[in-house]
Amino acid sequence: MRLLVVEDNADLAELLLPALAKQGFAADLMTTAADAEEAVRGAHYAALILDLGLPDEDGLVLLKRLRKEGVQLPVLALTARGSVADRVDGLKAGADDYLVKPFAMEELAARLQALLRRPGELMSESLVVGDVSLDLQSRQVLVRGQPEAFSAREIDLLELLMRRAGRVVQKGFVEDHLFGLSAPVGSNAVEVAIHRLRKHLQSLQARAAVHTVKGVGYFIAEAKDAA
Repeated sequence: MRLLVVEDNADLAELLLPALAKQGFAADLMTTAADAEEAVRGAHYAALILDLGLPDEDGLVLLKRLRKEGVQLPVLALTARGSVADRVDGLKAGADDYLVKPFAMEELAARLQALLRRPGELMSESLVVGDVSLDLQSRQVLVRGQPEAFSAREIDLLELLMRRAGRVVQKGFVEDHLFGLSAPVGSNAVEVAIHRLRKHLQSLQARAAVHTVKGVGYFIAEAKDAA
């Protein structure tokens, strides 16, 4: 699951990204409101962690603009503004939750998970397709109840497809989810990732299969017969 983190404090950002990675979240980091706005419009994210004290624009102004434009992305606001009035202003501007600095990384992760567990959001305890299940807390894949070793990228891809089981996920969405904006991506990077996951599931004779819809995207569904 990929997040957008908007934080101009380099020291805090260096702590945030590894802490989120330990919880199974990949993240793109932006340091200005302008870059954050461009990222929101150009990629798909599960949630936005937004510092309000940005160098080029107040985070609340950016948040109000995004909400006015219909962006429904869950937003966790980070700020040193800790008064009741400040918190109320943040929530009225469109933040779903509000965390005052300094904070414990464990609290940040817990609040983020709570946001994504809300009805209509993306966090649940586990996902199941056929005889394949993914525990979202431990990031453990089980096939017929037995734990199997999958790479971090395979797990990220499996989670994306399982959350939308039976529905086609567009190639661009897969690319955003796996690679974000952090590094150049080869033209066949998504196809390679899909191929590896498909072959891995087949090698385990899992009753879940990854399918390609040519020119559109990919989906996972229960296999009628083990591959």
